Amino acid sequence: MSELPDHYPTPEETDAWCEEIFRRAESLRMQVTSLEEPIYDFKLGVRHTGGVYLSCRPEGMAEFTCFWQPCPSGRGPVLLHVPGYAAEISAHPELVADGYNVLHVNPLGYATPHGPDESKKRQDTWPVLPDTLRSLGKGGYVDWLTEAAAATLWALGQECVDEGRFAFFGTSQGGGTALLLASIFRGRGVRAAAADVAFLTNFPMTTGAARTGAYKLALDAIAQVREQRPEDEPAARKALGLVDTVSHAHRLTMPVLLTAGAEDESCPASHIRSLFEKLPGTRSYTELAGQGHAYTTPFLHLTRAWFRLYV
Repeated sequence: MSELPDHYPTPEETDAWCEEIFRRAESLRMQVTSLEEPIYDFKLGVRHTGGVYLSCRPEGMAEFTCFWQPCPSGRGPVLLHVPGYAAEISAHPELVADGYNVLHVNPLGYATPHGPDESKKRQDTWPVLPDTLRSLGKGGYVDWLTEAAAATLWALGQECVDEGRFAFFGTSQGGGTALLLASIFRGRGVRAAAADVAFLTNFPMTTGAARTGAYKLALDAIAQVREQRPEDEPAARKALGLVDTVSHAHRLTMPVLLTAGAEDESCPASHIRSLFEKLPGTRSYTELAGQGHAYTTPFLHLTRAWFRLYV
């Protein structure tokens, strides 16, 4: 799909939206404290790696958890990892061993050091995408990305971080939001982005099996707005466009790595290829034969090489 639908934002509207989220994150007062929590328990956590859980309390917003892994050399770049829609917390000792600081950010308090906070689910799913559309873009991913951007600014302020060298990465929702965060931080030092089987990519292409997968969350929310407040449907569709990575392609001028699963029915490879075709700068696309929707092992190897090149 070469052209975006009329209800999607213009490039200028996307630019303004990114600036608004950055300024909101920049002005957010947030208390960050280390948690006296073991980094491994029977429900969640990691072995054979250092790190500390952080409690982040932004004023007027939901408390959320990060996992912070400082680099062993005392100072280095920082990589920001964001979660898939399942709201898990991840650790990346292999990237720490490569000399990076790594901050995993899990916004809106969906995950804790002891597992997902199921009380925050609605209708048996995390509500961030439906909330984005039902609020007409005033909540949902706007809050999610604000918290992730605020955590990024916290990380860039740490003494062990070379603040001029940072990048974003993630899988599924994490892939899509890594790209959105790279767009938000464009021109502010971000060196690269890497997105694995990226969700939030080209909703207008959604057909067939994808209509019953992850993209169904958006379709159902749009249908609900249409039924209850038909006059708000255009605004809901524009809100969807603002969190669609293809709306940000013109801003993704930093080196971008994309991977896709050839058998992925939740986030189809065709969607991810359509984004790749729009990217204006250095870019890489790898399609994995036989791969469904999951965290992919090749992605981590490709990402390590990508970040060595560009971060």
